[in-house]
Amino acid sequence: GATSYHLRQLAEAGLVEDAPELGKGRERWWRAVHEGAIFESADFLTHTDPEVRGAIGVVLHEVATTHAQELNTWLGTMSEWPQEWRQSSDMSDFKVRLTPELARELSAKLHAVVESYRDVVPEDTEGSAVVRTHLHTFPRPSE
Repeated sequence: GATSYHLRQLAEAGLVEDAPELGKGRERWWRAVHEGAIFESADFLTHTDPEVRGAIGVVLHEVATTHAQELNTWLGTMSEWPQEWRQSSDMSDFKVRLTPELARELSAKLHAVVESYRDVVPEDTEGSAVVRTHLHTFPRPSE
């Protein structure tokens, strides 16, 4: 019903594609097709359609779950990677006091740094790998 509708909308936007090899019988599976996503604001919270708000909320929670799963997969398999890759990985977090404007500026600068590396290494470069970088910037109650 509603889930299928929203998945088709995401497909039209180029965010997901049908994955028929994963489904059995009448099951329909989808997969992400993008090389990254930027959710710059929480404007969806005020969208007039509650189904859209709900669908986007589900997507954001799935993104957070995927980020955690990817990190856990790395932690569980990092011993299988060469020393060079193990030494190049990073898991950091920072607590910084900012205004909303400075938080937006920080996010924009971090995005620009990551984007500057996107096309530096050709796909067939020996010793290269796809590297995942997760960025999360959000306020916390005062500590």
